[in-house]
Amino acid sequence: MHITIPGASRFGVATAQHLIDEGHEVVLIDRDRARLDELADELDCGMVCGDGTLPSTLRDAYGDGSDALVALTNEDDVNILAAVVGRAVGFDRVIPQIVRPELLTVVEELDLDDVITPHDSLAKSIVGSLTEHSEVDADLSLHRELRLVHHIVPQAFDGKTIGEIELPEGARAVAHSGRERENLAEDDVKLAKGDKLMFVTRKEATEKLTKIFRES
Repeated sequence: MHITIPGASRFGVATAQHLIDEGHEVVLIDRDRARLDELADELDCGMVCGDGTLPSTLRDAYGDGSDALVALTNEDDVNILAAVVGRAVGFDRVIPQIVRPELLTVVEELDLDDVITPHDSLAKSIVGSLTEHSEVDADLSLHRELRLVHHIVPQAFDGKTIGEIELPEGARAVAHSGRERENLAEDDVKLAKGDKLMFVTRKEATEKLTKIFRES
């Protein structure tokens, strides 16, 4: 995959490094030339010095095509604007990081379905570990070959059941979240556009699963 990351924050750099380690192509955007020069020897990725909220900068990073834009600056409003502009530029998927909960309603009004809320996610993980006496897991990796991923049900799957979706080998639906309730993902569960499906996938099946939902 080709991923563009506006924001050479510590979270942005860590995310870029993980993506690079997984074999993906990354372009990192930041206004601070000195910061990018500092990272040049550390990260094997493309770098663009500029404002990640400007169409011209995002088009430079987009190039011949990019699968996703993940906005990871330290400013929520910048991340939201970068996501909105990125969607207009043509990125298949835009994912802003939001720290302040009061901005989540704004994100919903802008139809930004994918949002990273690191503080909220980590807090839930901590509370879950305390109440369930389990380990804190701050990411969606199951430590070795398995991943937890979620996808939004597209129009093409509206009215179908989970069992009717041809999933790649190594991917299994485990949970379904609809407008009114959440269920374990049984084959006869009927889907509606906008529902969320949670999958457990093997590492090699993750991208194939993403392609099915993106192209449907």
